[in-house]
Amino acid sequence: MSKIKILIKNLGPGLLFASMAIGTSHLVLSTKAGAQFGWLMVIPILLANILKYPFFEFGIRYTNVTGKSIIEGYNDRGRGYLWLYAFITLATSLASPAALCAITAGLLINLFKIETVPITTIAFGLFVLNSIILIIGKYKFLENTLKLLIPILFIALLITTGLVIEAGPVTAIPTFETPKFFNELGVLFLITLIGWMPTAVEASSWLSLWTAEKYKVDENKPPLKEALQEFNTGYVLTAVLAILFLTIGCMTLYGSGTELSGNAVTFADQVINLFTTHIGNWAYAFIAVSAFATMYSTCLTQHDAISRVSIDIIGLLVGEHEEYTGKKYYIIGIIVIAAVSIIVMYTLGANMGLILSIATAISFILAPIVGYMNLKNVTNSDFPEVNKPKKRLQILTFVGITFLSLLAIYYGWIMLF
Repeated sequence: MSKIKILIKNLGPGLLFASMAIGTSHLVLSTKAGAQFGWLMVIPILLANILKYPFFEFGIRYTNVTGKSIIEGYNDRGRGYLWLYAFITLATSLASPAALCAITAGLLINLFKIETVPITTIAFGLFVLNSIILIIGKYKFLENTLKLLIPILFIALLITTGLVIEAGPVTAIPTFETPKFFNELGVLFLITLIGWMPTAVEASSWLSLWTAEKYKVDENKPPLKEALQEFNTGYVLTAVLAILFLTIGCMTLYGSGTELSGNAVTFADQVINLFTTHIGNWAYAFIAVSAFATMYSTCLTQHDAISRVSIDIIGLLVGEHEEYTGKKYYIIGIIVIAAVSIIVMYTLGANMGLILSIATAISFILAPIVGYMNLKNVTNSDFPEVNKPKKRLQILTFVGITFLSLLAIYYGWIMLF
């Protein structure tokens, strides 16, 4: 079998990772990075993708070799590891599905001019749609849906980027000054970009669970080398998409003097309007499809992932892990996550920004610890020596942990003082 056929056959976890990662961090942060600071931001985007690579790779490696989720690995290292990860999951997952679905609903309204329907109603409809897709189709349908959706997104984004490059960079206004990169606002934006590029470190467990489910559904576990090749394809795709969004920001916004909104929906609307002004109204369809596909794929995969992670943690905490990994509890998890998110959206919507800020801070500060936990799982004495990461990958892991720790300390200092 050719390498390409093997890669297509193994497509799954890496594809889901790409669809999950290219949400807000790409559509908003990558575009804003190019819009505010220009091509210089290629460096931190690539740096973040390189330094965080081992943390996510270990999720695939551990499950492929042991047949267990990396969360089970935390439990094997000690209950303290599991409880810590349970806290991180609870803190970061309480509001994020509701916020992400609200952003996706807002995009749907702005992009397709559905102005007569309230945003909460559309968000509610998206949760129902996601739940139906995941309950009826489960993992296999999710995988097949994204095999269709991601190529559409990638092609639409490539066309959009090509149109932007062909049109040339926007003319800078006479009063434009390059923003100071190393003042407090610049550094804070840099920390946010690196912290969420390509996504939060705790999503390594999502990768692990998708990997375990694919092996169960396909009844076939590929060799470690093939599993890592599939993940590497998805990971490289996320980095390429980040550069494409950065390019769009640089070419259409950098130097224009446009004041960018901090609200994701408003920001996306600004970008769409600038695209049509810069390229032409005829390009609107490509841009609308790119933006919506980006956010909806993230919305769908996150709903699935948080359900799986929650079930896995609860099953391990109550000592009935095998039972909790069955279909019944997956369906319960999907429904509960949807219900909780809808309640959060309707009752805590006014405080969503504050809740997400707290969740972001917890996720970012504890990221080095999650990275260390992942490293412990794949270097422990009970992990086969032949499958342990090479020394250079372990060194890169320690560099990444150190780098993220220093950023987390500085982030905490800025927030407190």
